[in-house]
Amino acid sequence: MFTTRPEIAGTFGVVSSTHWLASAAGMAMLERGGNAFDAAVAAGMVLQVAEPHMNGPGGDMPAILHVARTGETRVLCGQGVAPAGATITHYRRLGLDLVPGTGLLAAVVPGAFDAWMLMLRDTGTMTLEQVFEAALGYAETGVPLVPRVAETIAEVRPLFESEWPSSAAIYLPDGNVPGAGTLFANKPLAATWRRLIAEAKAAGGDRVAQIEAARRAWSQGFVAEAVDRFCTSAEVMDSSGRRHAGVLTGDDMAAWQAHYEAPLTYDFAGLTVCKCGPWSQGPVLLQLLALLKGTDIAATDPTGADFVHTVTECIKLAFADREAFYGDPDFVDVPIDRLLADDYNDRRRALIGDAASLELRPGSVDGRAGRVHEVDAPVAAALGAGEPTAGGDTCHVDVVDRHGNMVSVTPSGGWLQSSPVVPGLGFALTTRAQMFWLDEGLPASLAPGRRPRTTLTPSLALKDGRPRIAFGTPGGDSQDQWQIAFFLRHVLFGMNLQEAIDAPSFHSEHFPSSFYPRTRSPGRLVIEQRFSEHTQAELQRRGHVLEVGPAWSEGRMCAVSRDGAMLKGGANPRGMQGYATGR
Repeated sequence: MFTTRPEIAGTFGVVSSTHWLASAAGMAMLERGGNAFDAAVAAGMVLQVAEPHMNGPGGDMPAILHVARTGETRVLCGQGVAPAGATITHYRRLGLDLVPGTGLLAAVVPGAFDAWMLMLRDTGTMTLEQVFEAALGYAETGVPLVPRVAETIAEVRPLFESEWPSSAAIYLPDGNVPGAGTLFANKPLAATWRRLIAEAKAAGGDRVAQIEAARRAWSQGFVAEAVDRFCTSAEVMDSSGRRHAGVLTGDDMAAWQAHYEAPLTYDFAGLTVCKCGPWSQGPVLLQLLALLKGTDIAATDPTGADFVHTVTECIKLAFADREAFYGDPDFVDVPIDRLLADDYNDRRRALIGDAASLELRPGSVDGRAGRVHEVDAPVAAALGAGEPTAGGDTCHVDVVDRHGNMVSVTPSGGWLQSSPVVPGLGFALTTRAQMFWLDEGLPASLAPGRRPRTTLTPSLALKDGRPRIAFGTPGGDSQDQWQIAFFLRHVLFGMNLQEAIDAPSFHSEHFPSSFYPRTRSPGRLVIEQRFSEHTQAELQRRGHVLEVGPAWSEGRMCAVSRDGAMLKGGANPRGMQGYATGR
């Protein structure tokens, strides 16, 4: 099968990410003697400069890690929680029916930095200064802007000029939109990183002590102080069309830390697939496997109508259960074991027919019917909606090294267009609170201390307890949809990583969006133009509300794998910036 680029293969190490500079920075860490986790952190820091419309230091970050020296596979939760002042009553008193998709009211505790530091402390080997070296250089001297960054800045220029001056000061140098391909620096961000490194080095020569000092400077020191000052004093325009102050405080940041959890798992085709818990949409992919296990999916054409229809109808059922049951399991009872049970999914699978369903059909677990928020008519999204782009709102990094370490990371949030730059820090805050509902009694209802049900969903699969594949993609609600198509094509149909990434893909918009203004489009199925005319016609015959997108428009998949001593990688050609590298 023709591919846009070769599947990378070697025995030393492989890095795949959504930007070539991040992949290069990660590979440089491996070449300097670092491991997969050092490489992931270095790549993640570069992504914050190279893709500021997709992620930032003030964002969110879940990861799945397999640590060779312990044999453990762990989830690292870098999803910050709702502030103490984030109550439904407060937002309702402001006349809001939805949490805005932009501005300060949607800010939760920024979790990415602490999670990256926890990964570096516990599983890395390099110092803070070493893993920041490439990113710091780009922040100070400039990174070549990919076209989509320049386009995003142009789209929000009027907002920056009229309402968000701290953002205009950085992203409109000399009052102009920086051109695609030009060098773009973020010197305030570089200064923030230099101060964090300086405070870390002041703690002495011990690597762990330095990382802990940087974590304190972030959550209890100058970073938290600047965030507190801005959120509690400024009223900024958001997507509601009005100005609001935030509720995030320095105390909220001081009270939260990233942490580890056991992954949820499901066995399929000889692999154990690991995902984050139901505070993410990760279990959706596991339920998709449980639904598909009882079908003849392996006998279909992986680019044909039977394949697309069957997978899409399973997606509708699994995402309906996401809407009805998922939330922060520290606060709500999520019946995740039953949602992944074979007998439950046997009953759910029986709902799939030859025709496309136009209903949102959550299941009933042990007599407990799922309750789904009734989505109103579309809201006119003033000054931007919550999700930055249709092709991906996020970044991704996968790394495997010769020691047997493997990591999958999906950093996001803190987009340049999501909220104003915090003065003096050079970055914006995550607006993940838009994924809460402002109605009581739902699994994803807003409440202080709760994690929003994020769309971020890295993946890692084991073979006989050893890491075999790490994969993931940006794309909001589409992440696990693009991942399931990739995974099936690789595992069941024998496509190599690059072939499975390149194959034409699709996503459903049948269920409520996780992003402001939270609309849904019953039956809508978006596919790439590269699907055959016969496939397109057959999908329409079955009742799918078909939207045919550009030939290379679905997903930004990354993947690495390990088979014995052989390490492999692939990366997405869509958008012309994702790359895998290795040797």
